[in-house]
Amino acid sequence: MQVVIANTSHLGYTRVICDTIEESAKLRGTGIARRSEEYLATKITNGNAVIALDGDKFAGFCYIETWGHGKFVANSGLIVHPDYRGKGLAKTIKTKVFEHSRTKFPQAKIFGITTGLAVMKINYALGYEPVTFSELTDDPDFWKGCQTCKNYDILTRTERKMCLCTGMLFNPEKKAGKSRRSFNEKVFSRLKGIKGSLQRKKEKNTTPNPSHK
Repeated sequence: MQVVIANTSHLGYTRVICDTIEESAKLRGTGIARRSEEYLATKITNGNAVIALDGDKFAGFCYIETWGHGKFVANSGLIVHPDYRGKGLAKTIKTKVFEHSRTKFPQAKIFGITTGLAVMKINYALGYEPVTFSELTDDPDFWKGCQTCKNYDILTRTERKMCLCTGMLFNPEKKAGKSRRSFNEKVFSRLKGIKGSLQRKKEKNTTPNPSHK
């Protein structure tokens, strides 16, 4: 298994990456924003992506986005092909793209948004902490990109205060500390509960009332 910084020789994988992201979103029922092949090709061409390959077979992917004129960096689009899940590959990819981000954009604040508890755990181990969305970039292009997410209406209705995604921001002081507290399952279980509550409320609001004709 190779986990490397993607280059133009990997452009032929954009279709399978897009398909895998879309299929994963449907299976999990989460609002992952859509990506186009052209968009991923740009990331690969600019050296802002990491790809995992088992020989010539696609295994996983993640890319870097920059916002606010390089003041903020996000590691986005993390995906592992179903054939390679449950083997720790997501953590390897996430670590690789995180280290690449810190090297290529040393002055930027690194953040991520995710709906998955497993990714929250990986982020936490790397030094991220949960934050409110107000601590993330205010770049309008970032929020515009969220419009393709099926849960975007939650953001607009709550004025970006709540979302099914969890915002996380890298804290270098926590990462450098020798006595970082262990991962707090209760905190993230509570976050997961809030997401479930928001999802149920949304489904309730969108379910037709049988008494209305």
